[in-house]
Amino acid sequence: MRGYFGIGIEGASKPLNVGTLFRSAHAFGASFAFTVDADFRDERSNITDTSRATEQMPYYHFPDHDHFFLPSGCRMVGVELTSDAIELPSFKHPSRAAYILGPERGNLSPEMQEQCDFIVKIPMSFCVNVAIAANIVMYDRLISLGRFAPRPVRAGAPTEPKPKAFYGGWISRTRDKHKADPEKFQTAPPPDYSVVDGTLDDED
Repeated sequence: MRGYFGIGIEGASKPLNVGTLFRSAHAFGASFAFTVDADFRDERSNITDTSRATEQMPYYHFPDHDHFFLPSGCRMVGVELTSDAIELPSFKHPSRAAYILGPERGNLSPEMQEQCDFIVKIPMSFCVNVAIAANIVMYDRLISLGRFAPRPVRAGAPTEPKPKAFYGGWISRTRDKHKADPEKFQTAPPPDYSVVDGTLDDED
């Protein structure tokens, strides 16, 4: 699967939830994890993060949204239940993305939502645990961008093979492309420019 993704949480107050989220991020192949204005303590989060995710992938802590930043070209995707949010099943995941979720008993701050390129929501009747929501988002990314056999029309296993990776045709490049016409650059040399009175003039 091309691209990369990171995932994090703003304003978390329960380190156990952060640990669960990071463990799932590690399992789904996240490139990095982060917190913004959150209570994250290794000694408590490790109770649920049995994979020690922060020892296996980069972890960033930002004190607030003003200090938050992402790699160049990375699109920020907020996960929040708002009236104008994009429903997750209809969302096209960016190849380079960072997903951010709100705190356990609150929402993404208006300042953080303002920094998002997209805001998505999971269609459901009420909110679920933040770590569960993160798992749903990462799984949706996996099945959307991963290379899997298409689902069959009938219930059961796929009937078509997993698509093969396409790398394009072989292209031959040579450094001697001008050898066929050795006189080409001898009969038409580049003009000789010199500076005269502060301007560039062609002596020819």
